[in-house]
Amino acid sequence: MGKTTAEKIFDAHRVDNPFGDIFVIRLDAVFCHEITTPIAVNDLVRRGKDRVFDPDKIKVVIDHVTPAKDSKTAMQGKIIREWARRNKIKDFFDVGRNGVCHALFPEQGFARPGYTIIMGDSHTCTHGAFGAFAAGVGTTDLEVGILKGVCAFHYPKSMKIEISGVLSEGVFAKDVILSIIGKIGVNGATNKVIEFTGEIVRSMTMEARMTLCNMAVEAGATCGICYPDMTTVSYLWEFIKNEYPSKEAALKAYEAFKADPDAQYDQVIKLDVSTLEPQVTVGFKPDQVRRVSEMEGTPIDQVYIGSCTNGRLEDLRVAAQVLKGKKISDSVRAVVSPATPKVYNDALREGLIQIFMDAGVCVTNPTCGACLGMSNGVLAEGEVCASTTNRNFNGRMGKGGMVHLMSPATAAASAITGSIQNSALFKR
Repeated sequence: MGKTTAEKIFDAHRVDNPFGDIFVIRLDAVFCHEITTPIAVNDLVRRGKDRVFDPDKIKVVIDHVTPAKDSKTAMQGKIIREWARRNKIKDFFDVGRNGVCHALFPEQGFARPGYTIIMGDSHTCTHGAFGAFAAGVGTTDLEVGILKGVCAFHYPKSMKIEISGVLSEGVFAKDVILSIIGKIGVNGATNKVIEFTGEIVRSMTMEARMTLCNMAVEAGATCGICYPDMTTVSYLWEFIKNEYPSKEAALKAYEAFKADPDAQYDQVIKLDVSTLEPQVTVGFKPDQVRRVSEMEGTPIDQVYIGSCTNGRLEDLRVAAQVLKGKKISDSVRAVVSPATPKVYNDALREGLIQIFMDAGVCVTNPTCGACLGMSNGVLAEGEVCASTTNRNFNGRMGKGGMVHLMSPATAAASAITGSIQNSALFKR
């Protein structure tokens, strides 16, 4: 019987199978940020276990509140900063070099096909776009991962979503994943790995695949996975070119982790997205999704373009294309947060930052802050945000605030009109 991608990765990393379907697997990387990791660090110190299994396999960033906004967040940064220094962790990205973790770490080449990755962050599933098994974990699992380089999981069950068709103009990966979550629900993939496949996925850039996998957790999935292909190899080539004689050789090695044709799945879903329209969430659950055309004219107070979902260069290009030569509505404020310093620099060189500023947009440093209502764009009670982030939970971006999730194109169009709007209105 064939195996899924997740099964192949688990079998290649198996350390122990203590009982039932519980597998202890070896970790290729442990990612850390300043919100969840200090709790684990303090507990390890208290237990007299202030050490790491391999400093080269631990990657650390301060990204959720950066720079620190108050004494509490400053202390979180201080704890993780001093821990990284004590344990000689060289891949530590402090203020000025930091970026949103799930954009920065792939950009640095830290996610690879066949890898096993954990982090104390639910959107760690983003890295499955590279053909990796990447999962968010709790504090105890994070501590064990830091200390021993292993983590225990149930042997993975998988579902496959085959996406076919041709995307219409103005429809992007964000619209695809919103439509999927709307169809299967927030519990539709609970405790499963979603394999995203089909002609639409094969045609996507790595940035778009990361958007797709980033929101797999919003359907309850442990991880979202895309099969590694030449697009994956080309993205990683700068980091792997000394490991393989050619891109073709790298691809051959990575394809070992591609699911077998006769792999068994809990569920297979086939979607033709040829008629898909731009999507937007309503209410306070990611599966409460409607067509943007049904929501046009809904007033908003703020627009936010950024986050680990849609803060990459590709996203900023799309938003800037809509905003070029236009002004945002006097009734709204708009915030753009490039996800990493490289994205910021590239956007600056391409003139995208100037387009945003000319339109009246506030451009901030890379940060997760607004996405979870901690800094750089928090909503007041009763305010409404058109956002490219990944969660619309009640109070997510500020107590009493409402968040409508959408693509960067839709968000940019909404900034111009001051209400939810299809970007087709501003087709160039």
